[in-house]
Amino acid sequence: MSGVFAGALISMAGFAGIFGIVYVFLMTRYKERIAMIERGVDASIFVDQNKSISPTLKFGMLFVGVALGIIIGEVLHACYDLSKGPSFLSMIFLFGGLSLILNFIIERKLADK
Repeated sequence: MSGVFAGALISMAGFAGIFGIVYVFLMTRYKERIAMIERGVDASIFVDQNKSISPTLKFGMLFVGVALGIIIGEVLHACYDLSKGPSFLSMIFLFGGLSLILNFIIERKLADK
């Protein structure tokens, strides 16, 4: 019974820590923005300058890359007798990262036009 209680206590502490960090970050950002507005600073600095041209394209390419990573990881596991964990994880990160790099190149070419 003590193992279950310890696990629950650790989980609650983890969630409380994450909540606390997010809360402090958001409240600090809010207070900073309010102070800047009161001083008359231009509000255009709050707008994100690095917006993606097409977030749908980015997420679509990421999910296709992750799916390809899963498939190639399974092939590596089945054909080359590699351990399941490293083959899946490495291929998911490899193809997910490659898809994001490809998305960056596509968006940069679209932005130049």
